[in-house]
Amino acid sequence: MADPARAHAALVETLRATGCGPAVLQAFADVPRHLFLPDHPVAVAYADDAVPTRIVDGAATSSASQPSMMAIMLEQLAVRPGHRVLEIGAGTGYNAALLTRLGARVTSIDIDAELVGTAARHLAAAGVEGVDLRTGDGALGVPDAAPFDRIVLTVGSWDVRPEWIAQLAPGGRLLLPLTVRGSQLSVAFDLGPDGVLRSDSVRGCAFIRLQGLGAGPEVVEEVRPGWSAQVPEGTSPDLRLVARWLDEPGTATPLGERIDQADVWDGLGLWLMLTAPGTIRVITSETAAPPGSWLVPTLRGAASVVLTGPDGCAALVADPPGIRGFGPGGDAAAARLAGCVRGWREAGRPHAPDLRILAVPAGAELPGAGAVVEKEFSRLVVAPRVRL
Repeated sequence: MADPARAHAALVETLRATGCGPAVLQAFADVPRHLFLPDHPVAVAYADDAVPTRIVDGAATSSASQPSMMAIMLEQLAVRPGHRVLEIGAGTGYNAALLTRLGARVTSIDIDAELVGTAARHLAAAGVEGVDLRTGDGALGVPDAAPFDRIVLTVGSWDVRPEWIAQLAPGGRLLLPLTVRGSQLSVAFDLGPDGVLRSDSVRGCAFIRLQGLGAGPEVVEEVRPGWSAQVPEGTSPDLRLVARWLDEPGTATPLGERIDQADVWDGLGLWLMLTAPGTIRVITSETAAPPGSWLVPTLRGAASVVLTGPDGCAALVADPPGIRGFGPGGDAAAARLAGCVRGWREAGRPHAPDLRILAVPAGAELPGAGAVVEKEFSRLVVAPRVRL
């Protein structure tokens, strides 16, 4: 059995190597993670990995987040002693303990009463006092405890809810894993006096989705058994036609660089989803035969960004690395996709940290130039930082 003190110290050193700031690093050093994962081996508790804590019908509905991602988000949140913080998604209680150690006055809400009870027991076992635990739908916030200097979601959200904005103190910060054209981005928004939310920082992330009123629409549509697609808001391509095209491969054009799963979800893939009309993502578990064998390997299969046209499409492919056209009009789609890739390179190859995101209520005037993403309650404007 691993020694908890030694494993704890090793995790702190791992976080130190990532550039974690001294205050956040000290919070991790002061709060023992294994007390929040009592049903898991010590080695698992102190690994720099997410740990599923509840599985329903084969899918994780709650987890203890990866410590290095938690550290990134705590740095993004920029908590100061005395800040009133609303945490949406109580989880194991570990994040609330870290926030408390940073000097915050924490209110934590979760839709699952059993998780709230578990978090309370974990906090008590760790000797952490003062966390106001609530059971309820985090989409609505906690209005009777507002205003908050900081609001942080530890679950993925499709939209920016008006309740959260209303419960922020003037100049407050909202940090959430936000779905932007199928990618999940940890965005730290600062509320300006004009009511505009402006991102202070953006990072890539992957979190379990919010439940309840804020769950949002499904972001993946099944095309046929083994095939799914992510389609940008407001578009409706013929996905069955796309699936047929993908069975008709054309010539591959080399890109001159390796393509991996990060290129699908961040960087080039996100850029294409934001700037190239007709772009979708395809996801398949059928990797043993084409077209899965040409797409980009992921942890659970293969995926790629696909640029669709009137009679064909083109995709980023890993075998060989490049762009491959599919269907009768695949060559034309491939040429267009190659032009989009050149545009990304000329823009400086922006990835999530290079983006600036502005958010206003749905229907409000756009506050700047960039790719516009329409949600139910908000409008997002996304552009490289140098353009805003």
